[in-house]
Amino acid sequence: MGQLFSRAGYEVVFVDVDKNVIDALNRERKYLIEVKDEHSEKIWVENVRGVDGRDMEAVLQEIATADIMATAVGPNALKYIYKTVAAGVERRGKPLNIIICENLRHMSRIVRDNLLPLLPEGFPFDDRVGLIETSIGKMVPIMPEEVKSKDPLLVWAEAYNLLHVAEAGFIGSVPHVEGMIARANFDAYVDRKLFIHNLGHAITAYLGYFYDPENLYIWKAIEDKTVREIVESAMWESGQSLIMEYPDEFDERNQKEHISDFIRRFGNAYLGDTIYRVGRDLPRKLGFDGRLVGAARLDMKHGITPENTALGIAAAFFFRAGDENGQPFEKDSEFAEKLERRGMNYALKDVCKLDFKEHEELVALIKRAYKLLIS
Repeated sequence: MGQLFSRAGYEVVFVDVDKNVIDALNRERKYLIEVKDEHSEKIWVENVRGVDGRDMEAVLQEIATADIMATAVGPNALKYIYKTVAAGVERRGKPLNIIICENLRHMSRIVRDNLLPLLPEGFPFDDRVGLIETSIGKMVPIMPEEVKSKDPLLVWAEAYNLLHVAEAGFIGSVPHVEGMIARANFDAYVDRKLFIHNLGHAITAYLGYFYDPENLYIWKAIEDKTVREIVESAMWESGQSLIMEYPDEFDERNQKEHISDFIRRFGNAYLGDTIYRVGRDLPRKLGFDGRLVGAARLDMKHGITPENTALGIAAAFFFRAGDENGQPFEKDSEFAEKLERRGMNYALKDVCKLDFKEHEELVALIKRAYKLLIS
C-alpha cells in the first residue's frame, strides 16, 4: 500500500506502536523494498512518516485529515483499532474511504458491524464511510531478526504488485493509483485469492512440514513431487468450483494461467518465505469460511469432491513448525495441545465448525485423508 500510494503522489502516514519503526520513518522519510525474485530490484518508497499509535490525539488528527485510509493489522488485531477509527471518522466533516487489507471474506461487513456501535445513534454511516475490500496476492516473508536489527524499515517482497479492490465500496470516484484495479464483481476475486492462492500456499506449508519437518522453506516444499501434485490438484478443485460459481469471471484458460503462476511463485527461492509464516495460525486458517474448509465447502456445493483439499486439512492437524528460534505460534501450541487431549472431533467441530450431520460427507473425507497420511 505504501509503495503504490507513494508512487501515485500521496504522502503516506503509517500508524504503529513499534517505536523503532516510527522513529526511523520520521528520521529517514523513506524506506527500502528489496524485490527478492529472479530479477532483483531495489525500490525506495518516499514521502512517508510515522505516528505512534498510542498517541490518540495524533492518530485522530491523521484520520480526520486523510484523503484515504487503509488497515493492514491482521484480522486478530482489528478489535484494538475500531474505537480509534470510529472516533476519527466522527471527527471528520467529510466522507472517508477505508481500504481493508485483511485476509478474510466479507471484511466490509465485519468492519461495519464493529464500527457502527461505536458511533452516535443515527450517524449516517453509509454516506460517510466507504469500506473497500481487497484481494492482495503479494507475498512478503518474515524479516529475520538479524536483518531487522540493522534496518527496521527494510522490506523484502516478491515482484508481484497488483491490488484488486471492490469498486462498489468507494464513496465517490475511485482514486487513480497505478497497480490498483477496481473490480465490479469483487466477491469472485476475494474467493479466488482465498481458495486458490491462500489454499495452495497453506497446503504447501502443511504437507511440506508433514513430509519433511526439518525443511524451513516453501520453495523447497513445492519442489517435492508429491507435495506439488497434491497442491496443484487442490488448487484445481477450487479452480473448477470457482468457474461454476462465477462463470462470467473465470474459465479454464484464466484459471490455468492463475494456478500455474502461483505454483511458479511458490517456488521462488530468492524470497526465502518460510513454512512457519505461511502455515501459522491454524485456528484461523482452518475456520469455517477460511481458505481450506471454505474451499472444500464450495467444491461440494458444485459437486466436486475435494479429496486433495481434505488432505491439506488433515495435514494441518500435524503442523508444529516454529519460527527462526524454533518457537511455535502461540495459538498453534494451544491448538496442538487441545487436539492431542480431545482428538480430531475437537478440531472438526470447534475449529473447523463443521456440523457432523450437515457436513457428514466432508467430515468423512477429512477423516479418510487423516488415516491415509498416517498409514
